[in-house]
Amino acid sequence: MDRRTLLISSLAAAAAGPATAQDESQGPPNYDHQPAPAEPGGGGPASQPAQPYEHDEILHNVSDFFGVTAENAGALIERLFHENGRPTAYIAGEEGSGAFFFGLRYGKGLLYMKDRPVMQVFWQGPTGGFDWGGNASRVFTLCYMLEYPDAIFRRFPGVEGSAYFVGGLGVNYQRADGITLAPIRAGVGFRLGASVGYLSYSRQRNIIPL
Repeated sequence: MDRRTLLISSLAAAAAGPATAQDESQGPPNYDHQPAPAEPGGGGPASQPAQPYEHDEILHNVSDFFGVTAENAGALIERLFHENGRPTAYIAGEEGSGAFFFGLRYGKGLLYMKDRPVMQVFWQGPTGGFDWGGNASRVFTLCYMLEYPDAIFRRFPGVEGSAYFVGGLGVNYQRADGITLAPIRAGVGFRLGASVGYLSYSRQRNIIPL
């Protein structure tokens, strides 16, 4: 090997040395830290907070449901919005109840939430107090802080002293785990006094309400 060839080989080895050392210091690519793929369905309606209903929406629905004028329903809706804010859902249905001091209440309806499918709901529960008789009535229940439909399926005790009448409609409160329900009933008379107790909401009818 002549002197020129030896010189060229030495220069090539010197140039390749730092590059090789740099590659070895960086090490092989780390495939364990690749960006995580986006979750399927992320950002869909079910993953978003429940959208509340406005005052005029509820007023229109209540007046249509009970067949009363907006003026008759307006005072009650105004009070409910003042005390609880905007509901995130409502249940439109019907129920039957009867009592002789101790009574039972059964009902069924449809749960409505914005951007959620409509879902059928049943409810049943015991009542007690100075009350007797029986009746059937339509019920429009406003739901507050209900963020997803399945959260309705639990037992809701009545709130003592919450019953009142406005414009021919009666309402009382039920609360559990931060969720408030306000069932509105028409023409219930003294039957509203039987709301002392609880209502258990379920996916299917339960004959035994305990």
